[in-house]
Amino acid sequence: MDGIISVLGVLTLVLEGISCQGVYAPPTVRIVHSGHACNVEEERYSERVYTIREGETLELTCLVTGHPRPQIRWTKTAGSVSDRFQDSSVFNETLHIAKIQRHQGGRYYCKAENGLGSPAIKSMRVDVYYLDEPVVTVHQSIGEAKEQFYYERTVFLRCVANSNPPIRYSWYRGRDVLSQGSDKGVEIYEPFFTQLQGETKILKLKNLRPKDYANYSCIASIRNVCGIADRRVVFRLTNKTAPASIKLLVEDPIVVNPGQTVSLVCISTGGEPAPSLAWTSGSGSLPEKSLMKEGVLTLPAIASEDAGVYSCIASNNVGNPAKKSTTIIVRALKKGRFWITPDPYHNDDNIQIGREVKISCQVEATPPEELQFSWLKNGRALRSSERMVITQTDPDISPGTTNLDIIDLKFTDFGTYTCVAALRGGAIPEISIDVNISSTTVPPNLTVPRGKSPMAVREGETVELECLVSGKPKPIILWSRADKEAPMPDGSMQMESYDGVLRIVNVSREMSGSYRCQTSQYNGFNVKPREAVIELIVHYPPAVEPVWQEVRQGLGRQVSMNCRVLRAHPSRVLRYEWRLGSRLLHAGTFDSRDDTDYIVRSLVREGYGEYTCDVINEVGPGRCTFLVTGKAYPPEFYYDTYSPLWQNRPRVYGYKLQWTQMNPSAVDRIMAYRLGIRQTGQQRWWEQEIPVEGNIQKGELITHNLTELIRPEVYVVRLTPITRFGEGDSSTRVVTYSAPINPPLREFHCSFEEDPVCMFTQDKNDDFDWTRHSAATRDTKYTPNTGPSGDRSGSKQGFFMYIETSRPRKDGDTARLLSPKFNVAPKNPYSITSPPAYCFSFYYHMYGKHIGTLNAFVKQKGQSTSDASPVWSLSGNQGDRWRQAKISIHPTASFQVIFEGIRGPGIEGDIAIDDVTLEEGECPDPPSNPIRGAAAHSVSSIWPLRVMLFFTVIIGQR
Repeated sequence: MDGIISVLGVLTLVLEGISCQGVYAPPTVRIVHSGHACNVEEERYSERVYTIREGETLELTCLVTGHPRPQIRWTKTAGSVSDRFQDSSVFNETLHIAKIQRHQGGRYYCKAENGLGSPAIKSMRVDVYYLDEPVVTVHQSIGEAKEQFYYERTVFLRCVANSNPPIRYSWYRGRDVLSQGSDKGVEIYEPFFTQLQGETKILKLKNLRPKDYANYSCIASIRNVCGIADRRVVFRLTNKTAPASIKLLVEDPIVVNPGQTVSLVCISTGGEPAPSLAWTSGSGSLPEKSLMKEGVLTLPAIASEDAGVYSCIASNNVGNPAKKSTTIIVRALKKGRFWITPDPYHNDDNIQIGREVKISCQVEATPPEELQFSWLKNGRALRSSERMVITQTDPDISPGTTNLDIIDLKFTDFGTYTCVAALRGGAIPEISIDVNISSTTVPPNLTVPRGKSPMAVREGETVELECLVSGKPKPIILWSRADKEAPMPDGSMQMESYDGVLRIVNVSREMSGSYRCQTSQYNGFNVKPREAVIELIVHYPPAVEPVWQEVRQGLGRQVSMNCRVLRAHPSRVLRYEWRLGSRLLHAGTFDSRDDTDYIVRSLVREGYGEYTCDVINEVGPGRCTFLVTGKAYPPEFYYDTYSPLWQNRPRVYGYKLQWTQMNPSAVDRIMAYRLGIRQTGQQRWWEQEIPVEGNIQKGELITHNLTELIRPEVYVVRLTPITRFGEGDSSTRVVTYSAPINPPLREFHCSFEEDPVCMFTQDKNDDFDWTRHSAATRDTKYTPNTGPSGDRSGSKQGFFMYIETSRPRKDGDTARLLSPKFNVAPKNPYSITSPPAYCFSFYYHMYGKHIGTLNAFVKQKGQSTSDASPVWSLSGNQGDRWRQAKISIHPTASFQVIFEGIRGPGIEGDIAIDDVTLEEGECPDPPSNPIRGAAAHSVSSIWPLRVMLFFTVIIGQR
């Protein structure tokens, strides 16, 4: 007994948890497919494989259940690491890829989550099928190809194609099939795969014979999967078959000036079949302006970026392609620089009379061998001498350098020296560099002006960091970060300045730190670099959280707000101010804490509004904002309603709208909902209020029937909760008409809780109707000793269907209740062994001394109601309790179930039914009535004949 009590206790806790959860449910997900699939293999080794032909349209839809409505995300595990799925995920129910390509194959995942439980994930592997045109190449058995294939040569014919699935190859000589062993002079290798060439099949012709000179066909087949036809390629092997050879009618290299037009001519000098000619560039692609015709590549108005190696390639699928290359060089001069080197034999950076000084000049020249230098002193040509030594190159320095060594410097050597760089042949402008040597020529020096380090600046302002540079000539100043490896404000690692000033616009806090200024050896002295460091301090107002937060609360309740400081500079002397609108509520300074609170003990209507907390330092404030409101949260539409749509008249339909309320207790009680509805494409909203009695519980499902909707119009529905604060947040959804469809029968269940009673209808040819009632509304004044005191679950508010047998009903009157029509079709039309089975179950209540008979029929297509035979029947008083009946049925065509109640001899004969269910498969219990043994009752159970077709179940109007 203790064990039973423990189990009941656990069960009570579980049921209470379910009750609190209401209709909230974690997501479930299922992938359905449409588009142009060749085949879909369901649950093969726990995976689904969707096969599609390349170029067709892929369409996968993710069907979800769960409440609140789950968010859907499609992602992909690519076939290769480099493959990316449209650079992002897809956030809608349907994944649509038009003209799918082979690289888009792979596993696609649909992930649904709504914050309850774990996300639901399903996947489907997409296999893209394709077959490229095969290519036949011919190779000799010796290392280098000769001009012809002689009789004693062995020849290999290689057939290559890319495909999915793998290829099946066939070889033909003329019309004759070649197979291993069919000809002693022929050997066929098994296919093998290479990453570069794909799947390869080789035909070996040993010691060529006269009959081997013929047409050879390679047929590549993937066995017509996805309707992909076989591919055929033909190669004619003759005694003149030879690899390609070519000749370039151009120099190598070709040196040209910018702006010239260059033509590269390539001609074929041999090859059978005739080879095709193509040009390629070493950079990967030819210039966009290039033109190619019959082996001639023309490059108009050539520029420096067009320079490089160009190759002519000839291919006729015999042997290896022939390739010849030439290099185009575009003349250019750029980047002129100089530097002064004091006497290296003395430890002194200054230029002094009587000592050596070297002037170096460097340019970048193309081609470098055409570069020539000349020197001038004060505008007059300078020749090399014993004291003025001119060298054109220096092996210790990069190419393109000339040096002027002045030995034993004298006063007469002071002056302006000019280095002139030019290319032989002219056409390219010269570069001239002036260097002044005088008594004022001194090495550089760097200093930071007084008061310029550290530099303090407010975030968002412009700052100039300054290093004073002295010396003659003044060198270029290089700026970089001194405290860390980080880019400069322009994104580079180093910035140049000619005046020693680094200007930073719109300074941010990330730019705080040390900056190094350093002399460059170019355009100055070739000495140890001079450098200085400047400290930059960026002041910014406090960063706080939350920046913005919405607080929803009802009247009379407490509201707590907290504003926290994350960082600030300077961080000293922080103060705060709390305000409601412009009204100051509280102010103070921070001590050891880094946050501040404000509490409203009891919220009044005037307390709603925007609260701000300004945390202030000498730079400015950082602000936390709290919007305190009594607005209700939006309702959450329920999308998993069973059979939400019904149709009572040809042009009119109704829709069962259901929703829950998000966080219903967060604010004041919701008194009503404002329902708005409009047709899509129209602007006018029709509105009404739906009153709400009592408090709404979390997870409580609320229902409102939309009626008089015009078929087939689509409607936008808007729902807004109303409290004494006013209107809350709205939710919208779309209601779309579709022909009433029943989900698969394994899901059909009707408990008669809502009109229109799951599309059950009354028979028009009977004597009276079934009635929908609950124990709370049913009048038992005149018939207290018959009928149920609650629905099947025991609830007095729950509904059921029953026949009222009071006057004017008389003995033998009948009432029939007809279900919707169900259509059945096979899951697999090619393997029918027996008709489908369904378990038809319901609960019945037959209490009273005048109980008549309850019959259950299955009426199939083509039958009239009078022709149908009962599959279940029971008569007489069964006691004051609900009982369950289960019957396995095997319909042969579309069908309806019919409940027939027959009135007994008196008024105490009410019969009720509840919880009607149809499920796929045989009933788990034997198809017998649990009270078959009672002698006072008559029971019949009639089984339809088995048939030869399976059918899928849907509700339809026939």
